[in-house]
Amino acid sequence: MKTLLTVVLFSALTLAAQEPVRFTAQDGWNIYGDLYGKGPRAVLLVHGGRFNKASWARQAVAIAREGFTVLAIDLRGVGMSKEGPAGRRNDIAMPLDLLAAIRFLQGNGAKSVAIVGASMGGNLAEEAFRVSKPGEIDRIVFLAHGAFGPPQALKVKKLFVVAKDDMGPGNVPRLKRIQIQYDQSPDPKELLVLDGDAHAQFLFETNQADRLLQAILKFLNN
Repeated sequence: MKTLLTVVLFSALTLAAQEPVRFTAQDGWNIYGDLYGKGPRAVLLVHGGRFNKASWARQAVAIAREGFTVLAIDLRGVGMSKEGPAGRRNDIAMPLDLLAAIRFLQGNGAKSVAIVGASMGGNLAEEAFRVSKPGEIDRIVFLAHGAFGPPQALKVKKLFVVAKDDMGPGNVPRLKRIQIQYDQSPDPKELLVLDGDAHAQFLFETNQADRLLQAILKFLNN
């Protein structure tokens, strides 16, 4: 029994241990990330405006346990990703961080890459999908993103997630804009509306955390 417990604990610790990685975006920015797990299916975790790559640690471990390679990155200007050409730290260039991460994963054996983008990270996932090569992005989880882009362009499998009372700009529920984008976007698509008012990654700090994680895992696995 003691031996079995030791093996289980060792396996859990091995899986949880992340590997620090670095790669360079097309415009010269150095992007840093944490790599978890190993498998031919990869998941890229993209944080929101108040977060960084470390904020995904618990979710990354859970996803890696499902047999995925998981990469959480620091977007340019955040955390460790502070090295780049002057004048190129801006929202227009930030989708390049995601494309660089996707190609890093592909170069390390990933056969498919999904994105989980929270808030700003979801907006960047939209932009990255529009400029990516066909098939580079397998599916996207939009976690309380802004839903600013044209719905018809989202020709990818997608899961939209938002809390019912999460208020956006102008004190308008984010669900309103997300619902419009969801309704007008092509299949396949899913929409999950959670209770409460927590925004994006803050949902993982509420009693909706387990439901949210299970929904993401189901979406990634199907």
